[in-house]
Amino acid sequence: MASVLEDPSLERHFKGHKGAVTCADFSPNNNQLVTGSADTNLMIWNLNPKAKALRFVGHRDAITSVQFSPCGDLVVSASIDKTVRLWTPRFNGESTVFKAHMAPVRSVSFSHNGQRLVTASDDKSLKVWSVHRQRFLYSLSQHTNWVRCARFSPDGRLIVSCGDDKTVRLWDTNTRQCINTFTDCGGAVTFVDFNGSGTCIASTGSNNTLKIWDIRTNKLLQHYQVHSAGINCFSFHPSNNYLISASSDSTVKILDLLEGRLIYTLHGHKGPVLTVMFSRRGDVFASGGTDSEVLLWRTNFDVFNYKEVLKGHRRRLNPDPSPHVNDIYPRSPHLHTAPSSSIQISPTVADTQSADPHIVEMGPVLFPNTQQDRHGHGSEAPRGGASGGSGQASVEEEGHTHSRTYALEERSGLPRGFSTTLEHIVQQLDVLTQTVAVLEERLSLTEDKLKECLDNQARIIVQAQRVEEQEAENESEGSSA
Repeated sequence: MASVLEDPSLERHFKGHKGAVTCADFSPNNNQLVTGSADTNLMIWNLNPKAKALRFVGHRDAITSVQFSPCGDLVVSASIDKTVRLWTPRFNGESTVFKAHMAPVRSVSFSHNGQRLVTASDDKSLKVWSVHRQRFLYSLSQHTNWVRCARFSPDGRLIVSCGDDKTVRLWDTNTRQCINTFTDCGGAVTFVDFNGSGTCIASTGSNNTLKIWDIRTNKLLQHYQVHSAGINCFSFHPSNNYLISASSDSTVKILDLLEGRLIYTLHGHKGPVLTVMFSRRGDVFASGGTDSEVLLWRTNFDVFNYKEVLKGHRRRLNPDPSPHVNDIYPRSPHLHTAPSSSIQISPTVADTQSADPHIVEMGPVLFPNTQQDRHGHGSEAPRGGASGGSGQASVEEEGHTHSRTYALEERSGLPRGFSTTLEHIVQQLDVLTQTVAVLEERLSLTEDKLKECLDNQARIIVQAQRVEEQEAENESEGSSA
């Protein structure tokens, strides 16, 4: 049983984004934190106070989702610019671009073996991709409005998704069919995820509530209404005993799922909180919001040996045995409102460890003058850390930073007059790539239908042969009589 030690504390903050911080994730080794922002940039922060931070440039519009791969060798990001990028989180800043959807991509997530990606988009579809082959596999299309979030189950057999059609859907990755739909959501659903054992899902939405469902019994287990505005994100603690939520009411709240109550309300952001995430060990968590800051908190409230808990979860991923005892109590659905006894924490010290880290920018930009997106939501990203013009690129070698300024012609290899023409060509190629993706999807559907027709034809032939054999037997019996 977990024991309460001391209150969560704000350990440090990270400043470097020029826009709202929309998403975050910890590396598997808990040494790094990746964040995405409306400023179109992805940043990797080292939790070592003396280490540099890396800014990755490549997206042309706000980033909506980021995640480390299970091995930590890749980072994936999704954006309003309709693309998904796979980054190598090293100093070379390389990335591979997926022209993923016909509309903004709201969510991207790795499967737990790192072999697949699932994306969710405003085009009302989910898509599954092969990471190593870097190709589209199949679509899931039963949502009737924007799809806001999608996640793989821990065993990879299921996908959960949610959207503005006020539903949460469960998909079977083998049959590619929707196997269950939760409609009692009360409004648009903004975020959804599995707990660590894969037996439950939680969902949040515009009606300020958080609901937890048991997917084995399709029952609502817990219903929390502790925020005064919409909930944008949440994260399960690795033990499944706690959950943190981020809300537009400018607070982060910690729920004790075993006792079914709110235990902490954290005040640290100046404005809506858009993202929150526990580390893999659960000893720290990060939050980000519209104030462009990333806050790192230390939990301090649990000393349970979670390595053993996680081993038990992995042993229970096989659904063939009979269900084990529910991970989350109480088992009957009931409403939890914010009690007055919950502890309010308002930190006054912004950073207890170090000054803002030096930022090294990664990723070449072909059109540096088009940093601001077409809709006016972007902002110019400074190069080379605190100083340097928009034409400066930095490379990290053997612990030292070397900076050199390049003219546009030298960096692109072409005269300045060609930049507009090249950008037009790139846009046309984007349209062509998206068209090919649609045709590929339709070809997959055609192949499935053709296979189904062939199977039906084979069954008809077999049935006809049986009828002929039966008629032949009847004729032979009649002639012998």
